[in-house]
Amino acid sequence: MTRRLLMVCAMAIGSIVTADELPQAVFKITTKRETDRVGVDVKSGKAAISIRSPFGISQAVIKRAEKTWPEAVILKLHLQGLESFSVSNGKVTINAAVSSSENKSRPRIWKDNAENVLLDDKSPYWLDLRMIGGDGKPTGAIPLKDGYFEIALPKRLFEGNPHSITVDWIDFYRT
Repeated sequence: MTRRLLMVCAMAIGSIVTADELPQAVFKITTKRETDRVGVDVKSGKAAISIRSPFGISQAVIKRAEKTWPEAVILKLHLQGLESFSVSNGKVTINAAVSSSENKSRPRIWKDNAENVLLDDKSPYWLDLRMIGGDGKPTGAIPLKDGYFEIALPKRLFEGNPHSITVDWIDFYRT
């Protein structure tokens, strides 16, 4: 598979720009597929990383280009479903899944592949995961129509100031 390095920068006003337009990148992001598209918006110490993955199965390695990570990092995965998600800093992995079955669109979240031990919102590794519809409002309907999964990554993931994090996703398992 081909790999594509996307260097993305964000200006203080929050515009999405490419590395060619600014001398210093906030992140260096490498995606697994050439068709994946990444945008970054940074405002007031908060980074929103939008990922569009037409194939629906891929990976992104996000390396910080600054000395430290922003105060908050939010992923926006533009997918129709989220059967499998993981984010790792090299020491800990946080996993999540949102069932595509009717009436089961509630996220399940666990750590280090221990799927039988689900986390709750009191865990320092909790992923604040919301489904946003094409109208910009929260939804529970899967498949998402022109929407995205908004995932606020926990501060604990960035303890020790890791150089990078790796994000993997699968929208729907293929049979």
